[in-house]
Amino acid sequence: MNNEIFLIWQEIQTDLSTSVVLWQLTVIAAAVAAAWVFNGALRQYVMDNAPYHWKIAIGSINRVLFPLTSLVIIVTGRGILANWQHVGLLQLASRLFLAMAAIRLIVYLIRYLFTPSGWLKTVENVAAWAIWGLLALHLTGVLPQILEGLADIKFSIGKNPVNLLLVIQALFTIVVTIFIALWISRLFENKLMRTEQMNVNMRVVLTKLIRIVLLFVAILIALSAVGLDITLLSVFGGALGVGLGFGLQRIASNYVSGFIILLDKSMQIGDVIAVDKHYGVVRDLRSRYMILNKLDGTNVIIPNETLITTAVVNHSLMEHKGRVQINFTISYDSPIELAVELTREIALKHPRVLEVPAPAAYIRGFGEQGAELVLTVWIADPEKGASSLQSALYLDVWKASKIHAIRFVKPADIKVDQS
Repeated sequence: MNNEIFLIWQEIQTDLSTSVVLWQLTVIAAAVAAAWVFNGALRQYVMDNAPYHWKIAIGSINRVLFPLTSLVIIVTGRGILANWQHVGLLQLASRLFLAMAAIRLIVYLIRYLFTPSGWLKTVENVAAWAIWGLLALHLTGVLPQILEGLADIKFSIGKNPVNLLLVIQALFTIVVTIFIALWISRLFENKLMRTEQMNVNMRVVLTKLIRIVLLFVAILIALSAVGLDITLLSVFGGALGVGLGFGLQRIASNYVSGFIILLDKSMQIGDVIAVDKHYGVVRDLRSRYMILNKLDGTNVIIPNETLITTAVVNHSLMEHKGRVQINFTISYDSPIELAVELTREIALKHPRVLEVPAPAAYIRGFGEQGAELVLTVWIADPEKGASSLQSALYLDVWKASKIHAIRFVKPADIKVDQS
């Protein structure tokens, strides 16, 4: 156990039966109470007066501000009380609040940088347990011996002698620099995506390029910081080339295809497209795949290579609109011409249906049981879905059939146009 930690525990043990501990406990309690009041007042002020994006930011980092505020007050109280008495308990408390602040800061950064997923909670728990574990090893005085043991485990990478401690330090430095690079790239991304003067695809391309460059620079800085030879990357580059040649061609093709799609502007976020049997709105364009939001509310992940090698129908390449169809069959003794005209008039009355292109009602064919009719309408907001619109149109057609003696011979077949 190092001398500093030994003195802290010795002071705490000596002061347990004296009023010195009470003074230190008072400072800790006051720090926690003051931090709670300060952060509550700050959050309330921001919620009442600040812009929306400030509200989001304060709400997210409020958990980090609490231990940091407590830590500042405890360190200030420790500096004052140190002139008259021992402050071992305050030194221990400051380390605990520092660990708490580090954990909450890491959790905040992880949630800020990555989208919610199943592995996110696991990463947060691993980071929290790792920090608490390091703090426990530090307070028990075991950490220096562990570091010495790791430094004694030596081996070579090529012609470069390294030890296990150096490898761990390198990995930690790389992780930290990557987090910093991702944080900076996210700041650029948020700024670029709010820029209205630039095309959406160009914004996405720039954010991805900035992220790649920053990650590459971060890795170079991390390797240089721990004293590793940058020429080691040539070995990794060779291995990566072999991997691309043997098993990663499709992955590389998806990434290249993603940049091609973004640069040639054949598709943009919000476009209404049809790929194979899938019809919907482009929700997101990512480096490896595209997320298609179908009109029934489901999402389809389509690899970028598929978008390059297969035919894609873009209904909103020139204009942002989507097509919706409803099909039904009426008996031969019903007034077919009247039914066609009624369905067209019914469609025009709906507020979501566009007048240009005009709704089209026509006879698709004659079946064994009756005439098959199709109503096609265009909407300007396909991203809102089509189920409610189809339901409203079918209901209006049914109401009109009761008035004009139109008889259905089978239940209406609800269908979204897939072409």
